[in-house]
Amino acid sequence: MAHVYREVRQTTVRDPDLVAPAVVHNGTNMAARIVSLIGGIIVALLGLRFILSLLGANRANAFASFIYSASHPFVAPFFGLFNYQEQIGVVRFEFETLIAIAFWSFVTWMIVRLLTIGDRDRVV
Repeated sequence: MAHVYREVRQTTVRDPDLVAPAVVHNGTNMAARIVSLIGGIIVALLGLRFILSLLGANRANAFASFIYSASHPFVAPFFGLFNYQEQIGVVRFEFETLIAIAFWSFVTWMIVRLLTIGDRDRVV
């Protein structure tokens, strides 16, 4: 039995339109990633605040107290929208927190898009 071996050669394509662009890690890309991370943390805090408020979490609990305190600066501008007086520890559907989540998500998205204008590989 005879074995046949074939040599496989790799060809290199030089046409830039046919080759996927390499991911470039420049300063704007890194800045966009940092903004996305910070925005994600803010939205996560607001999401936890919404869930804790919906379930009527006790402010005396250390975790609930931390979440309420850390998220307060980001939701406070929206408290006056619906004639709401802040009450912690009471079961409440906080529309203000949902609006704050939408607002901060939009702000994060806009900043990331502004930082990545002209980039072929955009950060989500």
